[in-house]
Order: sequence, then C-alpha cells, then structure tokens
Amino acid sequence: MASVSTQLAPSQRAPSLPARGAILAAAMLTIMAPAIISPSLPAMREVFADTSGADLLVRFALTVTSLAIAVSAPVAGLVADRLGRRPLLVSSLVLYAISGTAGFFVTDLYLLLVTRALLGIAVGAIMTAVSATITDWFDGPRRASFLGLQQAFASLGGVVFLPLAGLLASVSWRAPFWIYLASAGVAALAIRALRQEPPVKRTPASGPSRPRRSGTTGGILGMYALALVATLAFYMAPTQLPFLLSSHGGGPILTGAVIAGSTLSSAIGALAFPALRRRLRPATITTVSIALLGAGWLLVGTADAVAQIAAGLLVGGVGVGFVVPNLNLRLSELAHPHQRGRVLSGLVTGIFLGQFLSPLVVQPLVQSTGIAAAFTWTGIAMAAAAALAPWVIRRTRAAVG
Repeated sequence: MASVSTQLAPSQRAPSLPARGAILAAAMLTIMAPAIISPSLPAMREVFADTSGADLLVRFALTVTSLAIAVSAPVAGLVADRLGRRPLLVSSLVLYAISGTAGFFVTDLYLLLVTRALLGIAVGAIMTAVSATITDWFDGPRRASFLGLQQAFASLGGVVFLPLAGLLASVSWRAPFWIYLASAGVAALAIRALRQEPPVKRTPASGPSRPRRSGTTGGILGMYALALVATLAFYMAPTQLPFLLSSHGGGPILTGAVIAGSTLSSAIGALAFPALRRRLRPATITTVSIALLGAGWLLVGTADAVAQIAAGLLVGGVGVGFVVPNLNLRLSELAHPHQRGRVLSGLVTGIFLGQFLSPLVVQPLVQSTGIAAAFTWTGIAMAAAAALAPWVIRRTRAAVG
C-alpha cells in the first residue's frame, strides 16, 4: 500500500430512513436501561430482606448495570473501530434482550446482579456503536442535529418505558423485566436496515494531518469528568427519588411517571440543542446546563409537595438534555476520525460511571442529612460550580494559549 495519509469521511450517500430509524430505536434502549427497575426497588428490598446488605444490594441491582457499561465501553470502542459498527450493534442488541429479560426468572439476588452486569455490557456497546455511526454518517450542523435527536430518543425511551415499568411494578416487581424484550425487535430492524448502508470511506488527506491543538487530551479528559459529575447528580432521581416519594405517599406508578417527566424534559432540551449550539459557545452551554441541574435539585430538596418535586425534575432534565449532545459533538470534533469509537466510548464510561457511583457517593449524605437535604446540598454544589465555571474556563484558556 502507498504511504498516503488517510482519514475517515462521512458517507457521500445519506443513510436511508429505515437505517436512521434503527439507530434512533437503539438509542431509546440505552439511558433508561438501568432505571427500568427503579419503580420496583422498594418491593425488591422487601423480597430480599433476608439477604445480608439487601438495602444497598437492591440499589446495586440498578447501578451495577451502569458499572458494567463504564468498564466495558472502552473495549466496545476498540471493537467498533476495528470490526465495524453494525456487527457490534446487532450482537449487543441480542445480548440486551437475553440478559434483560433474565431478571424475570432469577430468584437469587446475587445472580440477578450478574444478569444486570451482562445487560450493562450490552448497553455500553450499543451506545458506542450508535454514537460512532452517527458521526460517520454526518458532518457539521447535520451531525449536531442528529446527535440532538440521539439524546432526545434516549430520553424518550424513559418517557415511554418508565411509566410502563411503574404500571407493571404495581402488579409484580418482576414484570418490568419483560420491557427489555423490545431489544429483539430493534435487532431485527437493525439487521435488515443497516445491511445496505455503505461503509465509511477512507479518502486521501489533502495534506499533512492537522496537528492537534495544545491541551486537546486534557480537554477530552475534562469532558469525561464533567459527564461523570453531571450524571452522578442526575442519577439521584432513579436511585433516591422512589424513597423520597414514598415519604410523600407516592407508589410505583407515581414514581415511574415523575421520573419519566424528567426524561421528557431532557428530550426537549436535546431537541433544542442544535438551535442553542448555533447561538452559544460550547462552554456557555455547559454552564447553563449545570445551572439548570442545580436549580432543579434545589426545587426537589426544598419541596413540600409532589408537584414541586416534579417541577424540579423537569428543570434538571432540561439541563441534562443539553449536556450529553454538547459533549458528544465536541468529542467527535476533537477525535481523529479513525479513533472516534474509542474517544466516544470514553464519554459512555464517564456517564455510566457517574450512574454507578451516585448511590455510593450520595448515601453517606442521605444517612447524615436525609434524602431531601441531600438533593438540596447537591443543588447548591451544582449552582456553585456553574457560577465558577466561567472563571475556570478563562484560566484554562490562558494556561493553554
């Protein structure tokens, strides 16, 4: 082969409508995957009360999925870059259906944790394959728009599935596990729709590779850290809110509906992201996102009624809806094209490591102050971070440039 520098370029032919539908349907299965069993947590705690450490282990049944996603996503990124997006996506959708529905049948809490970890491996691979495929397909404003759609559909998955999970949990705590079977239908669609999609072409570069800007690696790591912290705070909703709503007399149906409301507002924020990106710098969008999340959690923590809790979740959800597509877009712009799978998988790791760490980090605060006060203090911390963000950004730019 000639020693000519090559790089990946988006396909010249626009992806078909079924192909886009398959990618967006797969996105719907991702963010909400660990939280589907959230309305079942109080009942699960009672069922497994005889198991040592059941109170914390039941919460882990939700968050161990997030840990498995975080640990396995970098491997998924390597597979996506070396073997292709479609094989990774299809095989992961099948694993998702098998491991997710397995939770209906197991009767041992530790075995349940194993199935939840396998589900996490599937989710990490699906998210990585979806993000890498989108950045292969599109460039410029179209990439920003479709990344916004990806996050919107991921949030809409919560709007659709979490209320359904709450309804099913009111019948049996095991019933929500059947929701994961939806992945089998998405796998069938992906097998058919993505078969005819052209591979991403390698085209000769017009000149020497563009040098990476000073501080790019640090910027990428900083975005991973931001994703971790924002998700750690936001994931207080599915891990702590069921117990807070129980103190207000709310049951599993109400819990599912209220948490779904936050994912709906996240979808709205994601849909608004492309227009916001045209008007604001990425750093400004980040500051606004953190401020909204902090304001939302302050509303939740100081609430004396379910309506105010719901309002706080709506505000916080909008902030998260801005964060994820903003980081996805920035990372896709900074990454070398042939390394996008690996770079974007790091964002998946940051997001879901934040989910896993959320109950571990927040639980001592809950035990010392109570659940409501934990939301209040987290909101104060996020608001303070938003206030300091412009100063930190200016200092970072000065150090780099």
